[in-house]
Amino acid sequence: MELFIANKHVSDVLSSKGIKIAKTIVGNYMTSLDMEGFSITLLKLDDELKKFLNAPADTPAFVQF
Repeated sequence: MELFIANKHVSDVLSSKGIKIAKTIVGNYMTSLDMEGFSITLLKLDDELKKFLNAPADTPAFVQF
């Protein structure tokens, strides 16, 4: 739940600055025991990068169809 709260705040801040969000991914990826905190990754997209971001992926840490 905390990740979604942080995501909502970041989304609100970016939106207030006129920044459009193409995709949001929230979840636990590559976690470890006793790990605290979270990370936020932002990427300025062009058409080529958007194609790669939305491409299918199947890895131990992330699956996307």
